[in-house]
Amino acid sequence: MQLNTDYNIKNVGENVKLNGWVAKVRNLGGIIFIDLRDRTGVIQLLVKPESKSYKEALELKNEYVISVEGTIVARENANKNIATGEIEVVVNNLEILNTSLEVPFEISDTTTALEDTRLKYRYLDIRRNNISNKLITRHKAILAVRNFLDKERFIEVETPILCKSTPEGARDYLVPSRVNKGKFYALPQSPQIFKQLLMIGGIGRYFQIAKCFRDEDLRADRQPEFTQIDIEMSFVDELDVMALAERLVAHIFKEIKGIDIKLPLMKMKYDDAIAIYGSDKPDLRFDMKIQEVTNLFSNTTVSFIKENIENGGIINAIVAKNAADKYSRKEIDKLTDYVKTYKANGLIYLKLEEELNGSISKIINEEEKNKIISELNLEKNDIAFFISGKKSVVKTALGALRCKLGRDLNLIDKNDYKMLWVVDFPAFEWSEEENRFMATHHPFTAPKDSDVDKLLNDKAHCYSKAYDIVINGYEAGGGSIRIHDEKIQEKMFEALELTPQQIREKFGFFVDALKYGTPPHGGLAFGMDRLVMLLTNTENIRDVIAFPKTASASDLMSDCPNNVDEYQLKELGIAIKK
Repeated sequence: MQLNTDYNIKNVGENVKLNGWVAKVRNLGGIIFIDLRDRTGVIQLLVKPESKSYKEALELKNEYVISVEGTIVARENANKNIATGEIEVVVNNLEILNTSLEVPFEISDTTTALEDTRLKYRYLDIRRNNISNKLITRHKAILAVRNFLDKERFIEVETPILCKSTPEGARDYLVPSRVNKGKFYALPQSPQIFKQLLMIGGIGRYFQIAKCFRDEDLRADRQPEFTQIDIEMSFVDELDVMALAERLVAHIFKEIKGIDIKLPLMKMKYDDAIAIYGSDKPDLRFDMKIQEVTNLFSNTTVSFIKENIENGGIINAIVAKNAADKYSRKEIDKLTDYVKTYKANGLIYLKLEEELNGSISKIINEEEKNKIISELNLEKNDIAFFISGKKSVVKTALGALRCKLGRDLNLIDKNDYKMLWVVDFPAFEWSEEENRFMATHHPFTAPKDSDVDKLLNDKAHCYSKAYDIVINGYEAGGGSIRIHDEKIQEKMFEALELTPQQIREKFGFFVDALKYGTPPHGGLAFGMDRLVMLLTNTENIRDVIAFPKTASASDLMSDCPNNVDEYQLKELGIAIKK
């Protein structure tokens, strides 16, 4: 089957057969022009009054499905905005294959339809180029991944979808068993245990385009079901895995975008990323680093700052260069509300105009003003934002504000790509909800060799052999070297306060497998959806998934999740509690 953009000026004089949808019909003094659309683009058809198909052409409406035969001719007035703009097809025969109701929104890249409407009629939304082109890019990216990893002697292996529910992660999606009433499968959050078992099985180099499921709160770059490029290798260390992964990324960007990525990528320690950017996925496309200024207020008389410092808190700042005139008090109030969503108590600002003015300018002394101007290298029309509080809150809130200012002030070149590795992650993070330390990644992540003894004695300062690849402020992928020594794995489970019974119930089969000659191994997983987001310059993950869910994890098109019949529940031994 030939597609619209298979043809150009070199095909003039050829007889062709084309199929597609009517994008637009124009009757100009008897001659009917039709824009015929398929997934590759639009080609113009011309139906003359003397054509035997003229009557059918008069019946056409938008989104009718048609088949035409005709002759390619050169257009008198070329349209440089489309690939087929130099030609048109004089129709000899036209057949209406199907009609269409009036569509609920215009099938064009400039549609003003609400996203909910487009999701309800997703099959129509996919006809729009800016959705179908993203799906095509996704296909090409997956093809590039498979070709690259095949040449690197990786084997693609499928792992189970119906799995065992395990702790230490996001919530599982559970699947009740009819055969074994009262028992449940879980959909995999990742193929983590299975890919490690494949290394124990001697596969050595595994990959999979894996479907994963997590029952967690959603946002613009997250879905309940998502796709990973899952990779695992035996007899490797962190540098081996990172070298392979960044070469894969470079290959994808070269194939899809024609961009040469300079390797090796820079590496930044987790602690440095938090200190300088307030995030473990820093966006390096613009500067505006977080600056530590607690010492500038060591002798301050400003009560709330003084009290914070005395209680072990800090005060940090970021500077928006030449932007003071862009922020009125109203705009600053909006920014204050924004940082409060990250648990900050408030936002301090100082503008350098003729003098230093702002929220605390009247209650700090001249020495402090001069220190601030000097330390932050403030110039006329600069504005500095400060947050005072607990270290974790200050870094997170300022990191989020930094990214917001970068977007609002147009400091980000959307055609630029800045990549790095964030390494040396903490092995544990404190959970206020659980009131205990949890695994930062998962319980199979190996600690640094120097920190093995800290697993039980100093969790707050125990670091792991984990690494994330960050692209333009998104965590595009992440992984770690895994624990292959059963004694260290036992220590990790103990550190996570899992009882022997819990370990046996949840991980018994895996713990047993570690006893049979487990090789050193490690790997990582790329978020396929996020990677395609970056390749297509969209900030909405739903744009790159054929049939996505909403922020409430529902499918507006098929109306799911939905109720099921009582007899289905009865078969499963389940009753709904009202």
